[in-house]
Amino acid sequence: MLLYSSTRNPKETASPAEAVLRGIAPDGGLYMIDPARLSLDWREVCALDFYGMAEKILGVLLPEFSEDAMHRMVEAAYRGRFAAPDVTPLTPAGDAYLLELFHGPTSAFKDVALSILPRFITEARVLKGETRETLILTATSGDTGKAALEGFRDVPGTHIIVFYPSDGVSAIQRQQMVTQEGDNVAVAAVQGNFDDAQTGVKEIFVKCEEEHLLEGKNVVLSSANSINIGRLAPQLVYYFKAYADLMKEKKIAPGDPVHFVVPTGNFGDILAGYLARCLGLPVGRLVCASNKNDVLTEFLTTGRYDRRREFFKTESPSMDILISSNLERLLYLASGCDSRLVAEKMQELKENGWYEVPAPLLAKIQEVFLAGSCDDEATRATIKSVWERHHRLLDPHTAVAWNVYEQTKEALSGAPTVVLSTASPYKFAPAVLSSLEHPTPREEFACMEVLSAVSGIPVPPNLAKLRDLTPRHLDCIHKEEMADYVKGKAGSLDWNR
Repeated sequence: MLLYSSTRNPKETASPAEAVLRGIAPDGGLYMIDPARLSLDWREVCALDFYGMAEKILGVLLPEFSEDAMHRMVEAAYRGRFAAPDVTPLTPAGDAYLLELFHGPTSAFKDVALSILPRFITEARVLKGETRETLILTATSGDTGKAALEGFRDVPGTHIIVFYPSDGVSAIQRQQMVTQEGDNVAVAAVQGNFDDAQTGVKEIFVKCEEEHLLEGKNVVLSSANSINIGRLAPQLVYYFKAYADLMKEKKIAPGDPVHFVVPTGNFGDILAGYLARCLGLPVGRLVCASNKNDVLTEFLTTGRYDRRREFFKTESPSMDILISSNLERLLYLASGCDSRLVAEKMQELKENGWYEVPAPLLAKIQEVFLAGSCDDEATRATIKSVWERHHRLLDPHTAVAWNVYEQTKEALSGAPTVVLSTASPYKFAPAVLSSLEHPTPREEFACMEVLSAVSGIPVPPNLAKLRDLTPRHLDCIHKEEMADYVKGKAGSLDWNR
């Protein structure tokens, strides 16, 4: 049986289905496996369509699920649920390509993973004979929340609680979450930033393990954040899909490198690219693009990770993060699965607020990763420039990535570059509209209408209808109250409003 182990302790193991159900290891580490133990023929994968790729890749990463079950889950998750028939289309933009990841039910890249994660959890519950209710805890910087709520809405055997920073998401992102329907969903604003919400969720998992926080509640916790391997695994698929599209268009020959630029907050999306590389896909350089909260840029440049810095609220709020959870997985993989080193560095981060990796490890990471950052002013200028030059409308997160692509273009010469486009521009309509130097109405939904008139691009139907929906979830709590909030919700799972 293929086993995942904690990044902090090789003795903390779980089967793939158990790893999906638990979300996080009991010691606070993240479940991971040495990719050298996996076998995947990337050429064979790239000959398939998106659905076949998903079945093949996910079957290798999560082999406890049968081929028949994986086929059923992939079909149910993606077929007919995305506006683009091939799910994640690749489009040219100047001398690079945009990988459009926003054609799903909530207009953000998180849909690719969160359309199938609920199905993984449902199947894993059956495999493991789990009779307790699965309670999903999720912290969001904006996009994960709605995608998770929509994915888990009324899924039998599950309930989901989403925490978001009270002033750290766009008005449209907030409206997506607080109007969510479903008898098994709850949403609470946290008075703090995303790191406060994410840290609070992690601490609840630890309290459940060490202090038996939910003892007697007949529930078991899991997560929809990218700390869950079941959430991370599907994100590998679109790297293979982008590479296959370039081969089909004769832009590359099989085996040629392709570079990827990724707007990065929690480090999950770019880590998926690294895992694709570990599985043989000819990924060239991975470029980590940060906004003004450039803790990752500093780390990838200097080897020092220091969260003791000013936190900035930016126009790319999903990247307003100072504690990037999935970086732990990169340390684990790049160090040769050295769980002792990872545990030591995570303890230093918890106790001191910073850590530094050995020079040889940094050098190995820098063989693959480049990094750069971009403030709001440069983000706005990039949105305007790309629209005028290439007639491509970017959301602020994608604009950060495009700006960093232009910063690093010289180092990326000699191979095609794909910039991951992670959200519909309409989720951030005021910022995009003002970047185009058009008058900006005060109300966000009016901004969407004006932006559509200016660009000629229709507003996604799922976003257009938000204006008329009535908020249902108005809870707002202090970060210190998160554990009690979860305990109270777990005490009575009749959330029908």
